[in-house]
Amino acid sequence: MTTTTPPGGQPRKKPSDEEYGALRARAALWAGASVLITNPLGLVLIQHVDYRDTCLLPGGAVDEGESPAHAAAREVREELGVTTAADRGLAVDWVSAEGFGARPALRFPGEIVHVFDGGSWDEDRIAEIRLPDHEITGIEFVEPALLPDLLAPSDARRALSALRARINSAGTVLLENGLPLAPTVLDRLAVLRTARAEHAFPWHDGPAPHERTVTRAQGWLFAPDGRVLVLLDPETGAARLPGGPPVAGDRGDWASTLVRAAEEQAAARPVSPLLLGHLTDPRTLHTHLRWAAAFTGITTPSPDLPGGLRPTRVLATPEQATELVGRGKPAAAQLAAVHRGRHHLNIPRAAPQPVTELPRRTG
Repeated sequence: MTTTTPPGGQPRKKPSDEEYGALRARAALWAGASVLITNPLGLVLIQHVDYRDTCLLPGGAVDEGESPAHAAAREVREELGVTTAADRGLAVDWVSAEGFGARPALRFPGEIVHVFDGGSWDEDRIAEIRLPDHEITGIEFVEPALLPDLLAPSDARRALSALRARINSAGTVLLENGLPLAPTVLDRLAVLRTARAEHAFPWHDGPAPHERTVTRAQGWLFAPDGRVLVLLDPETGAARLPGGPPVAGDRGDWASTLVRAAEEQAAARPVSPLLLGHLTDPRTLHTHLRWAAAFTGITTPSPDLPGGLRPTRVLATPEQATELVGRGKPAAAQLAAVHRGRHHLNIPRAAPQPVTELPRRTG
């Protein structure tokens, strides 16, 4: 008979396979898999179901002997009629009985939910969707900020954490009741809890016509590694590019507007801004200019602005910045212009990497 002796203790018998199996069976958990799917505008696919009053991501329970990846692909096929691979994980969530809020009759033991990246589906892929004749009553693509209104609280937390992980290029994250064990700056500021500005205005390359009134100048400000400076509002989680409206002291020089605003907001100085293009409101003819520039002189910002906290400064790839700042069909055209400007400035293309917070103090 095999025994083990703990230091300073009495020998104990090694359990038999039957005993060990019974011990582990008492700690058995449920297992689930879900799939995060977006459209080209960054909206999240959710399902309306006939058996609960909240919506769900595609997915469901992992069957006996089934892997989570196989379960995720199977559920998408059964629920949406589309064949897809589940080969990239976004999050693994430990859901406690308290976090799940299960009715006592369910005898819920806890659950491990794997969230897989279903990718961004274009119009052709979306047109392939065929719903079953039961359970799924409809689908829609929604702004991430609406998920807490449409999903159960734990499901919404998990979906938003997984979406931030996808944007952040940080690999698979570990969650407890939908919240990351190692929060990033995107998690800490709850980015995406505020609806992103929709780029409903058409994008135009080059300068604005003289008859248009310029109301804002903002910049894609590049670090040497090809990432750009993004400002996150610590109160709302909203993201924006440095820049702002003109003031009298700018004297109609929109490049000066950009430089002044970037220094005030982010303690960064754009160098030789290059005009990329503009967005124009067809109702008012007001125009927002967009510039590209390298930036220098990252320093400690001045104290918080009157009436609000100083924005949190982060570096993100242009693709990450596009997902954080706004959405809409003109975003792709603007992103193409950003990369043309980056190439003109002889700045390398940024490698995929996590969003990085710049220190509030330097030196």
